[in-house]
Amino acid sequence: MVAIGTTAEAVPQAKVREKVLVLDFGGQYTHLITRRCREAGVYSEIAPFNLSLEELAQFGEVKALILSGGPRSVYEEGAPHPDKRILECGIPLLGICYGHQLLAEMLGGEVERAPKAEYGRVSINITEQSPLFNSLPWKIEVWMSHGDAVLKPPRGFKVTAVSESGLISAMENAERRIYSVQFHIEVRHTPQGKKILENFLRDVAGCRCDWRPVDLVGEMVREVAKEVGGEAKVICGVSGGVDSMTTAAIIHRAIGDRLHVIFIDHGLLRKNEKELVLESLKKLQVKNIHFVDASREFLAALRGVRDPEEKRRIIGRLFVEVFERIAAGIEGARYLAQGTIYPDRVESGATGILTSLIKSHHNVAGLPERLGLLLVEPLKDLYKDEVRQIARTLGLSSSVIDRHPFPGPGLAVRVEGEVTEEKLRICREASAIVEEEFKRWGLYDSVWQAFAVVLDSKWVGVKGDARSVGHVVIIRAVTSEDGMTADWYQIPDELIDRISRRITNEVEGVVLVAYATTSKPPATIEPC
Repeated sequence: MVAIGTTAEAVPQAKVREKVLVLDFGGQYTHLITRRCREAGVYSEIAPFNLSLEELAQFGEVKALILSGGPRSVYEEGAPHPDKRILECGIPLLGICYGHQLLAEMLGGEVERAPKAEYGRVSINITEQSPLFNSLPWKIEVWMSHGDAVLKPPRGFKVTAVSESGLISAMENAERRIYSVQFHIEVRHTPQGKKILENFLRDVAGCRCDWRPVDLVGEMVREVAKEVGGEAKVICGVSGGVDSMTTAAIIHRAIGDRLHVIFIDHGLLRKNEKELVLESLKKLQVKNIHFVDASREFLAALRGVRDPEEKRRIIGRLFVEVFERIAAGIEGARYLAQGTIYPDRVESGATGILTSLIKSHHNVAGLPERLGLLLVEPLKDLYKDEVRQIARTLGLSSSVIDRHPFPGPGLAVRVEGEVTEEKLRICREASAIVEEEFKRWGLYDSVWQAFAVVLDSKWVGVKGDARSVGHVVIIRAVTSEDGMTADWYQIPDELIDRISRRITNEVEGVVLVAYATTSKPPATIEPC
């Protein structure tokens, strides 16, 4: 392992990275396709559906293209279609759901409203030998979600699987290396989906399937060193989360003490977060640390503000203003490093034309031009668990790596309505209790996040034989792979009972504790 602070030249050169591009037609599971490819050992990225053949050539060694699902009907006016030349370029293709119907429609088949829509678990029968179904039984269970269907395959294609309703579930043209399936191989509800994807990647596309996230460390270090050059300084804002801390570690490896870290306490941090961040930076041997306590300034700006998006905008704007004041005193600074990761860009609508904006992220394209700094985002193509793997390789402490994700705007998104010092105190203390108890029960690492939310709503209680009115606290705990989708965690009765009793007894101003039992979708993980 290269020691922290060494230069990029000490990092061994990486081999050429093969990749798969997923063309995004607006499907809710598009990001999962990229995840499954990466899990299979092939680096994957999402690309816009209308990627041109010329743009495709700029992606390097593209071993395969996957056409995602989508909400439209392929025969509708204005339905998204790819550059037809891509279908003829010889790169192996795999269509999934909408992509399956799209290949049929564009290559001369027939797609119409299905005689019988198929949703949820469906059994399909494999009718022909196919590389996709190597080593699989002739009947498998899959996950369907479609109202349209391919009623007639294009010329030269053979049907390789049909559903129990008699609809075409898979087809292929082996000579042209074009394959498609009506069902979603990327979701866990298709038990054999992982194997089908691996068969496509290995047996059809000829992928080595030997990529690992940690293989990117040397590449990222070299890219940062090359981009920044030999004299410029880089400013990196950290919050204590694994994303920003890993970013700082990568930059430090690339340029050493030309890294300047700015840590702003906006008063919205978790309990003991400030101490953890400063100690972690010292362990990374970062010398140039600029710490500012701006909590009063942030709380004053948030006073009276209730709208969640407005709170995010205010925090983002003020963060940049404070950051700008500090950065102005760092002579020779030309770059700003941010811990933006892939889900941030997906949820901010930054990865595809059809991607909807879910919520704003103040660390995504939030740098005003007046700062005059160029942006460096070494983690922008990675998911959270991949960042954690890289963090371990870089030698970050487990207290940083294994800590649950925390939103950039901090506790402000976990406080309903106006952000007040009282509600922040309640949220901070209640969340600390939640984390303590999950750790005590050995469940902390079993969930993606576990935290407390403070509502504006009040509840009447009884404490010490007297009427008491206090806040309602919602406990939220979810399981997830990358934060893009999540299931609510079925917490043991004894644990939620202990958490509830501790919060109502130990946190002044709380009289009722409830537990959130809604997954994502339809709800987001964070409340605001």
